[in-house]
This record gives sequence, structure tokens and C-alpha cells, in this order.
Amino acid sequence: MAHSASSAPDTRLSSTGWVAFALLLLWAIALRAHDFGNPIIHVDEQYYLLVGDRMLHGAVPYVDLWDRKPVGLFLIFAAIRLLPGDGILAYQLVATLFAAATAWLVARGGRMLGARPAAALMAGAAYILWLSLLSGRGGQSPVFYNLFTGGAAVLTLRLPVLAEARATRAIVLNGAAACLLAGLAIQTKYTPVVEGAFFGAAHLWYLHRAGATLRLCVGAALLWMLLGILPTGLVVAEYWRRGPAVFDAFWFSNFASVSLRKGYPAAKIAARLAGTGAQLLPFIICTVIALRQRPMAPERWIAFGWLAAALIAFAMIGAFFDHYALPLMLPLAMIAAPVLDRHRAAPVALIGYGLILFVARVLLPPTDASSARAVAQVMKANDRGGCPYVFAGDSVLYLLADACIPTRYAFPSTLAYDAERGASGADEVAELDRILATRPPVIVTMDEPMAPWNPATHSIMTATLARSYRQALTVPREDAHLLVYLRRDLPLRR
Repeated sequence: MAHSASSAPDTRLSSTGWVAFALLLLWAIALRAHDFGNPIIHVDEQYYLLVGDRMLHGAVPYVDLWDRKPVGLFLIFAAIRLLPGDGILAYQLVATLFAAATAWLVARGGRMLGARPAAALMAGAAYILWLSLLSGRGGQSPVFYNLFTGGAAVLTLRLPVLAEARATRAIVLNGAAACLLAGLAIQTKYTPVVEGAFFGAAHLWYLHRAGATLRLCVGAALLWMLLGILPTGLVVAEYWRRGPAVFDAFWFSNFASVSLRKGYPAAKIAARLAGTGAQLLPFIICTVIALRQRPMAPERWIAFGWLAAALIAFAMIGAFFDHYALPLMLPLAMIAAPVLDRHRAAPVALIGYGLILFVARVLLPPTDASSARAVAQVMKANDRGGCPYVFAGDSVLYLLADACIPTRYAFPSTLAYDAERGASGADEVAELDRILATRPPVIVTMDEPMAPWNPATHSIMTATLARSYRQALTVPREDAHLLVYLRRDLPLRR
């Protein structure tokens, strides 16, 4: 038989049960504790937290605060914001739980691909470690939706056994759960639609192999498609219910604006791919080894098909930031598990390689957390009841300073950086003029941008700061500095 007992699901406590989860959770805490309380781990998750916070105060995503991510992601952060504290530590702890739970699924998937418990657990540990190497050490969206995708994948890996048993009803129910999980992932970020389509197609193929009638196959496919689009369909219906203006803002932000973004230079894309490829090198080697191993069990074909779908999703947007590779870590780590089992030195080499990168990329660089809190303190002390404005820098400063936001384009890159010029639906110059006309008491910018400036808005900001503001604070931010400017007619409060 192509699938033997070694490839069947293993639910023993030692491999994928509570003991394994506890070990993975402790490992996740150990790796991620360095950043607990750091408000500026990554610019993206700062904004997710800010939007989630303001949703609890009545803000409507895309109408009051603009972005392209699905509302499901902001709902996760809004729910987290209900926990005690300012939300910083809370979202990081919740993200750590998600990371450990997803690693548990990696270990379970590794067992289903034939790895023994220790190697499967090592693959799960590697998944957690590589999250931190690919800008996922905080609350990037894949840290959350990988749990949904991983659950769908583990369910899909059950298909060969179910088909052999001709368990058509079980396959239909299995597919319903997998597609609903994929739908939740899609409502956290849209790119998992490719993986969700693959999971649905795999279920349809194995349902046919199990001897289902054409009528059952068609009915099951329709059910699975409905469940896959259900979460997003509910969101679309809610925005439609709120009226044409609200729906148009939602539709443009989610589905139209992405095609308006400017591309990145080929050299920058090549550099990003080279950097990501270097970090993923051990998993690429494991994948090549796994591809050469024969015989190829059906579960492994499913895993490679899933990896192909994840690669398509990775390439869809074309920006190739390192965190876009985080969804690849799920199939790569599962596929690596049996290879780690067969080569004694492989686990040590894998984790050793990752830890070297972890020290160099995570532990040694400064966090700049104190810089953000110092800037927020100046913003809060000097707002005089007005809204400070973060032109370039960190959107979480609004949250830390408990400040109002003077624009729906609160993610700084939208108005400040060239990549978003003409892509948000805003007239950037007109919007910046409107903000500056309110005479913000404090303006935050950077001396060196994180991406090329939008020349039109940057020139307006430079002239305004020179004419009407004075510099009140300078703090380090990565390889540049955050600059805090106070309106000239206002005395500085500490």
C-alpha cells in the first residue's frame, strides 16, 4: 500500500498532544520574550493594533481608517484590545499562543508524512524559530492565519486514508471543516485563497476516488465553496448593508487598490528574494531531498501540491517582503520533518543555522522601543487637545500617546512614500494640505525614510516644518531617526 501505518495520523501524547504543545509554547515564549512589550516590532502590526483599538471606539475600517487587509484581521486585534493593558503585550502574548498552536499542527502534519515524534516536534520548533527570522516575531497577519491554514492542511492530509476506507461522508465533513478554516484564513489575508482552492480540489479528487457519485461530488464542491467564501461573504453583506458610500470604500480598499500600487525596482526584488532564499536554505534542501525519496506516499503528494499553491500565493502580490514567506513555512516545515528523521545531523544543523541567524537578526540589533515611548510622551504632553500627526514613522504612536488621528490615512507610508502614490484613492497633496491646515501641535517624521519619499508631499512637509515648527526631539529608529517637531507658537511641555 502507498500509505502505511507510518504515514497515518498519530495522536499519541508524546508526539502531538498536550506535552508537545507545552514544549512548543515554552520554546515560543523563550524566543519571543525578547520583544514582549516592544511597541514597534514591525510597522504592519502596529497599524493592525491601532485600527483594532479604534474599532472599539466606533471607527469603521476603510471608511475612518484606510487599509487593504481584510476586516477579519482587524477584528482579531479588536478582540485582543479588550484584554487588560495598552494592547502591546496582549497582542504579542496572543500571537505567541497562535505560533505555538500552529507549530503543534506542523508536528502533527510531520507525523502524518511519516516522521517519528522527535523529528516532528523539531519541525514544529523550527517553524517557531523561523517566524522570528522572517519578520513574524510579533503579530504579522500570517502568525494568526497560518493556524487556520495549518488546520485545513492537516485535515487534507487525512484524505488518502479516508478515501481508501471509502468514507465518503467523512470526506464531505472533512472538506467542510477544511474549507471553513481556509475561509477564515482568507478573511485574515486574501492570498490564502490559492491554498484554500487547492484544499478544496484535493478533497474533490479524493471524494471521487472514494467512489462518490457525480451528484455527491457536485453537491460537496458547492458546499465547500460556500463555506470557503462564507466569512468574506458575511463581511461584504455587512458593508453592503451600511450603504453605497461605505460599501464603495470597502470594495476599493480590499479589491481595487492593490493593482494601483507601484512596483519595486528589479534589483530590490532580487535582493529580497535572495535574502529570503538564504534564510530558507535549510528547508529548500530538505524539500529537494524529500522530492527525491521514493516511493512517494499520497500524503507527500498532497504536501507538495500545497507547497506549490503557497508559492503561487507568495508570488501574487509581487512585493516579496520577507514576511510574505511566512505562509511557506507551514508546508516547508512539515515536508522537512521526515528528512530530519532520516538524517541524524539534520536537526542540529537546522536549529543551529536558525539560532545563528536569530542572534544576528533579533537579539543583537536594538529594539528602539524606548525611542517610540519617548516620542509618544512628547506627543501626549503637547497635544493641547489637538491631533498630532505622524507623517513618517510609527502609527502606534497614536495609541501610545492616546491621541486623536487627523486623517483616515494613518498608516504613514500612504501619504509619505512613493510606492503608494495614486494607489489609495486619495489625492495625497490635497489630503496633506487639509491635515496641515488643522495646525497639528506636534508632527513626527524621519530624517531617512523607510522607503523612497513621495516627492510632492515630502516637499510640502519640509517647507511647513521649516516655516511653522521647531524640532523638539530626535531619537534613533533603525538606521535613521524619528524627528519630533513642535509648533513654534507652543511652549514645550515635558
